[in-house]
Amino acid sequence: MKYISTTATIGNDVLIGENTIVSDAVVIGDGCRIGNNVVLHHGTIVDRGCRVDDNTVIGKQPMKAQRSATTKPEVLSPAVIGDHVIIGTSVVVYAGCEIGSGVLVADQSSVRENVKVGNETIIGRGVAIENYCIIGSRCKLETNVYITAYSTIEDDVFIAPCVTTSNDNYVGRTKERFKHYKGVTIRRGGRVGANATILPGKVIGEDALVAAGAVVTCDVPPRKIYAGVPAKELRDVPPEQLLENQ
Repeated sequence: MKYISTTATIGNDVLIGENTIVSDAVVIGDGCRIGNNVVLHHGTIVDRGCRVDDNTVIGKQPMKAQRSATTKPEVLSPAVIGDHVIIGTSVVVYAGCEIGSGVLVADQSSVRENVKVGNETIIGRGVAIENYCIIGSRCKLETNVYITAYSTIEDDVFIAPCVTTSNDNYVGRTKERFKHYKGVTIRRGGRVGANATILPGKVIGEDALVAAGAVVTCDVPPRKIYAGVPAKELRDVPPEQLLENQ
């Protein structure tokens, strides 16, 4: 059994699995493969050549807890999935998201509302991207990366497994914190090593490198390597590692 709304538009050569729900006004492009137990919410657009694996939900409207600091009570526009995107098993992509062409979103990842993801980016297994984030093109966010709300990740950024970012210097206390929420910024070609932590509002400069396990408490200048707790300048990034020389 499956449910396909009479107002949905289904392209040519589309396969849809069992127990899948295709809601009103959904658009599925030519050549897509939609797995079992998938839910495509109202108006979701899945462009041509996409693969959506079992148990995935696309276009979910956000929930707002009474004490939520970053979620707004609003009805968002449908999710838009670009062409030739692969979305793995048990992924949740919220309404208000725009995912570019050729993106991979691996199993058990979550992409919150009002997020834009550029072309050919890889979002690894178990990655969580919170709301109001911009992720550039050709980025790699590896397993269990956490991108906090209001962050900007520019093009060609590499983020190793288990990196954590934060946006609240008040750590959940005082009303003053509501005025100062700010995510992190990683400029073009920036790289962050495994298990590093980046504190609120910090900027990782273009082609800079944050070493594994570092705790970033200040901005990192372009083309510099920072390491340690707290992170300090170590040396320049070797020329052969710069993006311009790849």
